[in-house]
Amino acid sequence: MKTLKPGENAPHFTLPNQHNEPVSLTDFLGKKVLIYFYPKALTPGCTVQACGLRDARAELDKLGVVILGISPDSPKKLAQFEEKKALNFTLLSDEDHRVADQFGVWGEKKFMGKTYDGIHRISFLINGKGVIEQVFTKFKTGEHHQVVLDYLTKK
Repeated sequence: MKTLKPGENAPHFTLPNQHNEPVSLTDFLGKKVLIYFYPKALTPGCTVQACGLRDARAELDKLGVVILGISPDSPKKLAQFEEKKALNFTLLSDEDHRVADQFGVWGEKKFMGKTYDGIHRISFLINGKGVIEQVFTKFKTGEHHQVVLDYLTKK
């Protein structure tokens, strides 16, 4: 697994959102985009992370940052996640983990003695030109939104 680094171009992609509508990274040229990869909708850690971003949305909007959450869940599952947790940002379905592979966040994981392939919880801040500005790898799910805000406001 080779995770993309700051200074590298973000891969261009188009994925279906929670309403099964196509969303492309190029739709957001000229804006900063926080792409956060998470393993599975409606699980405890992913819910805490998503709700933190939901609650920080107004602050991120003021800083000109668009939020895109990407997981291997189906659009239908993402719609349930959005509805149950009142999420106020776009969720994207990467069922074949093609985009996760391009960003270098799909790889071997270990949990409770089992080894399997899955999404590593990593976020990328993409600048308005489509270049990765920052990669967030070390955070607790409940603090993710604050780590991002701290980075954006201390520049």
